[in-house]
Amino acid sequence: MENKDNSFVIAVYVENKYGVLSRVTSMFTRRGFNIDSLTVGVTESPEYSRITITMSGDGYAKAQMLNQLRKLFNVKKVEILEKTDAVQRELILVKIKNDPDNHQRLLSAIDIFKAKILDYSVEALCIEVTGSPSKVDAFVEMVRPLGIIELCRTGIVALQKGGKSVLDSPDVN
Repeated sequence: MENKDNSFVIAVYVENKYGVLSRVTSMFTRRGFNIDSLTVGVTESPEYSRITITMSGDGYAKAQMLNQLRKLFNVKKVEILEKTDAVQRELILVKIKNDPDNHQRLLSAIDIFKAKILDYSVEALCIEVTGSPSKVDAFVEMVRPLGIIELCRTGIVALQKGGKSVLDSPDVN
């Protein structure tokens, strides 16, 4: 997930009910916007889920999506998480060929990126990397020549820095 200059992260708090995610994502489709990454999970309050959406676009796209998301039924709060004011992380699981000729290079990459080996076999290693999107991108580029068999990324999750919650700010629907 390349972190482009024109990308932004939107935190959306929604009621934890069936169909809400479908309504949120179909709104993007209807307006012709693409979602770069999407993560969803229950919050500290089981009645709410948090959707973290990363998308690319100009100021118009950002304003349009914020306004449209705020109009949706079941949406409690919508907030842009600025890169400078938020902690962003991503998880990747990647299966790489365990080739004896490249074994030392692979172990070096694992060490450099503080990755974890989750599964080891004669044919392949399954590796976990957690960190900023740029760290995850750099790891993928470093191991690509070694033979990626399979790769799965979570998408970005993000929280505001400091002691406040997105829900603390005004503008709750």
